[in-house]
Amino acid sequence: MTAPTGGFHLAVALDGTGWHPASWREPGARADELFTAGFWVDQVREAEAGLLDLVTFEDAFALPGDGRTDRVQGRVDAVLTALRVGPATEHIGLVPTVIATHTEPFHVSTQIATLDWVTSGRAGERIKVSADPAEAALFGRRDVTAETRESLFDEAADHVEVQRRLWDSWEDDAEIRDAATGRFIDREKLHYIDFEGDHFSVRGPSITPRPPQGQPVVTALAHVDTAYRLAARGADVVFVTPDGTGRDGPTGDAASILAEVRTAERDVGHGHRAGPLHVFGDLLVLLDDTADAARERLRRLDETDGQALRSDARILAGTAADVADVLASWREAGLTGARLRPAATAHDLPRITRELVPELQRRDLHRTAYEADTLRGLLGLERPADRYARA
Repeated sequence: MTAPTGGFHLAVALDGTGWHPASWREPGARADELFTAGFWVDQVREAEAGLLDLVTFEDAFALPGDGRTDRVQGRVDAVLTALRVGPATEHIGLVPTVIATHTEPFHVSTQIATLDWVTSGRAGERIKVSADPAEAALFGRRDVTAETRESLFDEAADHVEVQRRLWDSWEDDAEIRDAATGRFIDREKLHYIDFEGDHFSVRGPSITPRPPQGQPVVTALAHVDTAYRLAARGADVVFVTPDGTGRDGPTGDAASILAEVRTAERDVGHGHRAGPLHVFGDLLVLLDDTADAARERLRRLDETDGQALRSDARILAGTAADVADVLASWREAGLTGARLRPAATAHDLPRITRELVPELQRRDLHRTAYEADTLRGLLGLERPADRYARA
């Protein structure tokens, strides 16, 4: 067994020193290096050593830490971090978070296309909606209210559609690069996209040639029907939270969530995809030699932080075998992958790559070697044809 291209996929979500707010105070956390390139390169190289499909980089406009001075404040830009990490890695997909609500799709499309060029086809993005009035105030261009919240998902879907059209606005062979004749480009193979919607009006074409993957991989995190519909309209991969707690209360089990995703796909279609969405379950993990040791570490971290860890995803403190059992049950339910959130990255990421991965390999749930050169290839996604190319 070499490849899980059509099987079960594994990702890791990177967020600073870890998903527990007290993780920065743990031994080996390297909190003093949090804003350095080496810190992020080392994390992604560790994930790559575990033959993971991709890593995601968290991002937000508001400061993390709820204003508490005993929590990490500040973060580095996710897209720029991925661009720095790209040349230092070889196989793993790099998926930074992009907040559609306060960004322009033209700018984002060139950033992600550039990431795809820098990594020779390993780029993706996680599209995110911001309904936080405090984040809107940072830009001062509009108000975000409860009444406008639902429209933010329509805006995000348009944001992705504009990006996809811009990625296609250069045909694959638009560049001639013929020094003898002085022709660098065939202008007939650059196309205006002429997108007109409720939220954006973009003519195009892009300033960046069509990415190596044609279309970089788009992902989204979803807990409720509105977000499932956004993922169905625009994404290739959706992250869900079986047995977790979403914005509107507890989410369902893997099978019921998968059914909701497939219903959303039937309702809105998936014209940009050749097949159904990949559905990855999110799981926040603390790994140790025994379940008791893992639970004790969680108790100690909670005590340090002054309150119990809360998450939209299920929290599992246990052994590699315990996590593997959950992932196996998700695969049985029909999920195509999992995205793990290490509670304390310095401790839990190596446990994922050096203990969980071998356990999954023993169960034929994880690859033993990288089988493709692009992120689309690792996920078993075809390289799409350019919509504007003449037959």
